[in-house]
Amino acid sequence: MSLSIRNQLAGTVVGLTPGEVMATVKVRLGGGQDVTAAITLEAVRDLGLAEGSAVGVLVKSTEVSLATGPVKGLSIRNQIPGTVAEVATGGAMASVKVTVEGGELTAAITKDAVADLGLAAGSSVVALIKSTEISLSAA
Repeated sequence: MSLSIRNQLAGTVVGLTPGEVMATVKVRLGGGQDVTAAITLEAVRDLGLAEGSAVGVLVKSTEVSLATGPVKGLSIRNQIPGTVAEVATGGAMASVKVTVEGGELTAAITKDAVADLGLAAGSSVVALIKSTEISLSAA
């Protein structure tokens, strides 16, 4: 199946914490980073997820924020370090490709944010992704 979601990384489920309706799923990406996804229990059952399950980690580029370093005191669970590979700017928005261990992420952010952060190829950044904005697919 082809998807318009730019960010698609492979991973393995390393932890699953069910709640009444939702579950948190910890996934180890190919580069060794752990990310947490918050998905429904129904999705966990439908995908047949368990520790050791291979999954795809899917994130829309509009749901990836960037910082110039690790951020403390923040509820966002997923902070993935990387290096800017490319910045393409338009009239108001920019697409920033970030190389991370084991793959690449794209962030759609404002042109002003690119300027304020001084982003350019080679810049060190941290991709920030809320756990509720990560979708999983069965691999």
